[in-house]
Amino acid sequence: MTSLMPRIIAQIGLFLSIATFTLGVWAKDITGIVVSVADGDTVTVLSPERKQFKIRMAAIDSPEKAQAFGQRSKQHLSDLVYKKEVRVQVVDIDRYKRHVGVVFLGDKNINLAQVEEGYAWVYRQFVKNVPKPMANALFEAEETAKASKKGLWSDKNPTAPWDWRREQRK
Repeated sequence: MTSLMPRIIAQIGLFLSIATFTLGVWAKDITGIVVSVADGDTVTVLSPERKQFKIRMAAIDSPEKAQAFGQRSKQHLSDLVYKKEVRVQVVDIDRYKRHVGVVFLGDKNINLAQVEEGYAWVYRQFVKNVPKPMANALFEAEETAKASKKGLWSDKNPTAPWDWRREQRK
C-alpha cells in the first residue's frame, strides 16, 4: 500500500494541475466594448484597462468576406455588438493566440444569434469546446434557420466556410 502512495499523490497532483488550468481558461471572462468586427465570427474587445482582445467566436463559423453572405454576416454581427459592451466567456485560446469564446450582450448569446439568423454555421470541428446544452441549442438553431431559409440558407446550395477555404487553398 505504501508503495502506491507516491504514485497516487502524483496522479492527484497531475489531475489538480489540469483541473486548475482548465478552470483558468474556462473561468476567464473578458468584458469591454467591441471596437472592431473583422467578419461574422471575429470581434475585437477593448477592456476597461485599455487592453485589446481579439475574440474568435466559439463553435460557429461564418462565411468568409469574399464568400456569398460574408459581408451580410459581418454586418449582422456589427449591428448586434459594435460599440457595445459585451462579456466574453473564454473557452480556449486558438493557434493564432486569439481568445475563443461565447460573446454575450447582456443575457443574449451572440454566437447563437448569428446561427439563428442564418449568418453562421455550427462549426462541427470545434463545437466540442462549448457545454453540451449550448451545442444542442446551436444545432437546433441551425436546423430552424435552414428550414426557414434565413440568411445564407436562402441560397439553394450554400458552401460551408471550411469547404470554401479548402477550395481556395487548392
